[in-house]
Amino acid sequence: MSPQPRQPKRPIKKRPLRRMISVWIDAFADYLRSECHLAENTILAYTRDLRRFDLWLGRRDARQLTIQDLADYAAWLQSEGLAPASLARHLVSLKMFFRFLQLENILEENVAELLGSQRLWQRVPHVLTPQMISRLLSAPGEGDRYWRRDRALLELLYATGCRASELSSLGQRDTHLSEGYCLCHGKGDKQRIVPLGKRAIAAVRDYLQEERPALAIAAAKPPSWLLLSRRGRRLRREVIWELLKKYARRIGAPASVSPHTLRHSFATHLLAGGADLRQVQEMLGHANITTTQIYTHVDPSRLKKIHRQFHPRG
Repeated sequence: MSPQPRQPKRPIKKRPLRRMISVWIDAFADYLRSECHLAENTILAYTRDLRRFDLWLGRRDARQLTIQDLADYAAWLQSEGLAPASLARHLVSLKMFFRFLQLENILEENVAELLGSQRLWQRVPHVLTPQMISRLLSAPGEGDRYWRRDRALLELLYATGCRASELSSLGQRDTHLSEGYCLCHGKGDKQRIVPLGKRAIAAVRDYLQEERPALAIAAAKPPSWLLLSRRGRRLRREVIWELLKKYARRIGAPASVSPHTLRHSFATHLLAGGADLRQVQEMLGHANITTTQIYTHVDPSRLKKIHRQFHPRG
């Protein structure tokens, strides 16, 4: 009896690679959330960066990319007009993603580790002068609907150096006006104490007495956040951006002004006044002092003052 001819194997249907990339990105986001305990805004930013990588990747297999391919991706990002800081974060997102793929045995070799990234300190941050800051903080007036809240908002941004997301989530119980400080919840829910100056305390007190009670009435239950919207909800970070832009336009400040501009100004003015770099690092909530050192490049007068004070021939 002659052997039966072997039946040809049915081809195995492979899952489309583009869908696999999407699955991997979702798994990476879960990993950042559950294992790394990163802040939600950071996870969202990394995810957006990787969606852009997915767009550039097209139908190519991420597992077959070379270091030259990734260098081409960095060049493509630059051609898209990304700011140096945004480009640097995209590359950090990509490196972390590839490390995750290696941990999951999806990648055998991680070529992304060879990819260079722009150092953030090479882009000196824009800061406002103390005179411009004073004009900005006084910009909200009685003609504005919630001018006391807006003035408290601007005062807090400059007084604490908080990020917009940190100020948005600042609770009323985190604000200790009598003791002169507030408790900020930074990236990874790390807490830090930031002192408040007299003007910031006065602006917040005025808002708490005159406007917040009326805003809180609109909420279904007593809100815990310090800064409220007209419906008694948490003032979202996007609204904080819009309000700052509105008052910056009013005083003729540059169109590029953002909450981070006030954060940069906060740190730069502290250092210019003689504050220790470590103290500024603590108030900003930077995990690494090299991140804080960017501000030593902003104000040359501080460096000259130190040179004159400590150099034998200063």
